[in-house]
Amino acid sequence: MVDTTAERERPSTTEVLAAAASGALALGGAVALPFLAAANPGEDIPSVSPADGTWWIVVAFVVVQAAVLSLVGRSPRGVLVAVALVPVAHAIAVPGGTFSLTTVAVSFGVFWAVLREPMKRLSVVLPVVFLLVVGSQTLNDVRGGAALDLGTVGTAVLQAVAVAGIPVVIGLFAAARAEARTSRSNELLAIRRERDAVIQAAVSRERMAMSRELHDIAAHHMSGIALLASAIYRQVDADPEAAKLSAQQVREQSTTVLDDLRRVIGLLRDESESSRSVETLAAVGELVELRRSAGIDVQFESLTTDRELGAGVGPLAQLVAYRMVQEALANAAAHAPGANCVVEIDDREADHLQILVANDGAHAPDAGPGGGFGLVGMRERADLVGAEFSYGAVEGGGWEVRLTIPRDATIADLMEEPA
Repeated sequence: MVDTTAERERPSTTEVLAAAASGALALGGAVALPFLAAANPGEDIPSVSPADGTWWIVVAFVVVQAAVLSLVGRSPRGVLVAVALVPVAHAIAVPGGTFSLTTVAVSFGVFWAVLREPMKRLSVVLPVVFLLVVGSQTLNDVRGGAALDLGTVGTAVLQAVAVAGIPVVIGLFAAARAEARTSRSNELLAIRRERDAVIQAAVSRERMAMSRELHDIAAHHMSGIALLASAIYRQVDADPEAAKLSAQQVREQSTTVLDDLRRVIGLLRDESESSRSVETLAAVGELVELRRSAGIDVQFESLTTDRELGAGVGPLAQLVAYRMVQEALANAAAHAPGANCVVEIDDREADHLQILVANDGAHAPDAGPGGGFGLVGMRERADLVGAEFSYGAVEGGGWEVRLTIPRDATIADLMEEPA
């Protein structure tokens, strides 16, 4: 197991880079001072240089501040106070114009602490840092020859506002922006999870309803059909009339099963009349005409042979195909109004039948909360009959849905035989 405690104690890359930037800025000022003083002899610029011991003391202060500042992630408040004490040491040891170089790390530390810690936890340390900067600036000026009066103290207060006050404001603004981004990300994540949960709940309810209804139908009717078939096997030779009667009962039971399956599918698809006749592939043309009369530009193509349309495709699978076309045309009308639509039934292959609904508009299901249930329902229907269902955008613009239904193996074999 990884020692997470040790990882937390090590400074992060960001903290090290921030401390290095602070030290580099202050060291850059120390290096530039001799050149600035030489270039501007009339200006009040400290003339310290590497040949002067004062310069090396200032560099030592800056390096110590940078090293301490790199630990700000472990203890922001303690590091902030430690960094703010360095200007006090500078004012005591080497008072003068180089004092401002030791305040750079203080500004970095204040900003970083405000960014990482809530203001409630910094309510004591920030005033302490402010007073330390005021006191060190005042001490530096007095030891440099200035009088201890209101003017000197006022200048020190202004210096403290610039060093500690402005970074607080900038840090609060940056922290608020980061918190807003985090809240927005969490909100979007919660919305996505809620949408996924709603979809999964809908799918689960659909599957539960299908499994319950189909199980009840199968358990009730198929067991009876099996018993009658067994009786027919025994009666064929011994009692032909009884065998005929049993065969008639098998036919009646099979018809009842089919009617019950039609009723189940109608109920699962919120049909107002579950007892009405089931739609078939032959009714797709009428559905297209109905949509065309409603103002949708839709073309119907049926690619068939001389055999009956949908041969080898059971009534339940044909109903699934009909519902897919119905839902796809409804989606096209809602999401791509005015687009040209094509409904194509390809019944030429021996082992499967394919239905395609495509449009040339920018039709795509709504991705917001609650969207996409039509596609979920299409896939559930396809899975129910062992069909393959796919959908997506097409090259050049537009949208299509495609359903491939396998034929009954016996029918497929017959279709492959020469006429």
